[in-house]
Amino acid sequence: MRFTAAVLRSYESRFGLEEVMLHSGPGGGEILVRIAGCGMCRTDLAVRHSAGRSPLPAVLGHEGAGVVVETGGPDTGLSTGDHVVLSFDSCGHCRNCMGAAPAYCDSFPALNLFGGRKEHTARFTDADGGALAPRWFGQSSFAEYALVPARNAVRVDPSLPIELLGPLGCGFLTGAGAVFHSFGVGPGDTIAVYGAGAVGLAAVMAATAAGAMTVAVDRHPERLALAERFHAIPLHAASAGLSGPPALADRIQQLTDGGTHYALDTTGSPQLINNALRALRPTGHLGLVARLNTPLPLEPGTLDRGRRISHICEGDAVPGLLIPRLTRLWQAGRFPFDQLIRTYPLTDINQAERDCDAGRVVKPVLIPARPREDT
Repeated sequence: MRFTAAVLRSYESRFGLEEVMLHSGPGGGEILVRIAGCGMCRTDLAVRHSAGRSPLPAVLGHEGAGVVVETGGPDTGLSTGDHVVLSFDSCGHCRNCMGAAPAYCDSFPALNLFGGRKEHTARFTDADGGALAPRWFGQSSFAEYALVPARNAVRVDPSLPIELLGPLGCGFLTGAGAVFHSFGVGPGDTIAVYGAGAVGLAAVMAATAAGAMTVAVDRHPERLALAERFHAIPLHAASAGLSGPPALADRIQQLTDGGTHYALDTTGSPQLINNALRALRPTGHLGLVARLNTPLPLEPGTLDRGRRISHICEGDAVPGLLIPRLTRLWQAGRFPFDQLIRTYPLTDINQAERDCDAGRVVKPVLIPARPREDT
């Protein structure tokens, strides 16, 4: 089967649209999905800085959504024509998977970040037969089609705009899941969100839906304007005194009558992380979603009085449960994630990356051309 995909051939090059080959259809437990849209996530772009650990050449993309065109049998639980959102891969049988924590699957790094399932290496090549890294996050969905494990796929209402739903499988899932699952935010709680990008703004929307008071901290006025639209108190980091660390925490404590119950940091900034800890109430919980690339020095007193810090992966979510919840909230007007999206044709993937890097777009979604009928 031949189709078009965006291939990244080196850590320094731009994406190139190429014809690729899928040498076999879905086997047991797999489905073939015609991609209607795929979100671009910071994790896709971080491959450039992976120090060679993420193998190239590869087709990236892990926020895909589309329509099932073929299944590997009845064990998939899906049928041709089903609309699905694709999420991360997991083994399904380790202790954490069995304990409803698939984001902490024993095989998560290998399956999602560092090469995929080895048994699939020969199935996916470029037009000349050259190997492509198999199934980034179980998807490789910067493409017209994706062959995925059925356990990655979540069936959704076909009346929904399927081309926009892909980010519910990772970025929006992470922010909302942190609020609903990692923290268990409820009415009357307070939360500060540091970084008003796709993950942070999803957390803001989820916190509002949960009935919490939210403070959003960012450097970009346009991002803060979005956070305010979603009923957060906007706080510009620099003008609030980021250069003088106590001022930011003091301001948040004033706004929240003594500090927040929860905080979510999406920036990975040690200074903001320390501010977030200072601004917590006693026993407060700070969650980190960004991967830290440098040591994190914690300043004296930041963990006093029962405050704690943890890393959150994929919002501690079971995608098959959270994604339908988010679509229902969207239908009720309580999780307006579509306001964060700008669509691009897949042919403009490099412009989408530039706009993402420059902060001109919160969540790019790439729309493949409609595949040829003779594939």
